Amino acid sequence: MYVAALLSASMKITEFEHPNHPDHILMLKSSDVPYKCDGCKELGFGPCFKCEDCNFHLHEECALASKSSYHPLLKRCELRFCEETYGGRYCDACGKDVMGFVYQCTHDNAHDLHPCCLKLQRIIIGDGFELRLSDKVPSKCLKCNSKEISRGIKGWSYVSSCGEYCYHVACVKDLVLENWRNGYFDGDNDNISAQTSNLALLQIASPSNEVAQRGGRLGSKAKKFWRIAKMVLKLIISAIFGDPTGGIAIIVEALVSSTSA
Repeated sequence: MYVAALLSASMKITEFEHPNHPDHILMLKSSDVPYKCDGCKELGFGPCFKCEDCNFHLHEECALASKSSYHPLLKRCELRFCEETYGGRYCDACGKDVMGFVYQCTHDNAHDLHPCCLKLQRIIIGDGFELRLSDKVPSKCLKCNSKEISRGIKGWSYVSSCGEYCYHVACVKDLVLENWRNGYFDGDNDNISAQTSNLALLQIASPSNEVAQRGGRLGSKAKKFWRIAKMVLKLIISAIFGDPTGGIAIIVEALVSSTSA
């Protein structure tokens, strides 16, 4: 995928030339604010390959995509990297439209995965929890109160080992995207801190009343349940978008602290 590359002491590519942005050097940089990847057209956080002269960004997964790959949730599928597809495709993992770089299998009813979705962590372990990436869910998503992300599209979810805590990858991405559109990641930390005190922000991450009362959980049991649920959400956000920094870190902490009382 690249013409020339520079390796760091740890043998990691830190700068290179990409055929989609010829005659410019892309350098691996950290980003405290979101960016739009010019490969897959999806939102990105954290490290990315960036052109210092242009507003051009690539996720690491998009910049260093391999010609083909496999995923255990798509058995017997060889996924081939494509720079573009036609015909209104959507990602099997997050359900979002395919607008650029994608991995696609060759079956008649082809599967598609964004490069970042292909690289989603399959197991998340933290804060005493184990979450597994799954295309089958034992319970409804705690955000949307459904097993499907839209009609006929199941999507992938992170599910706790006990089966009680489940979040669609799509719902978590929507949560962060909505906060971004509302200006919570504009890079102004003072402004972000003030905005996180707004209840509207916390309501974005809160479940509907129907979900909140699921299973008859009331009082202290309900508080404990949702405190754990938001800790799980924090782990999933970190798994999808990388370790949170800058504005997204403040948002994540707000989500957790909102039920810590």
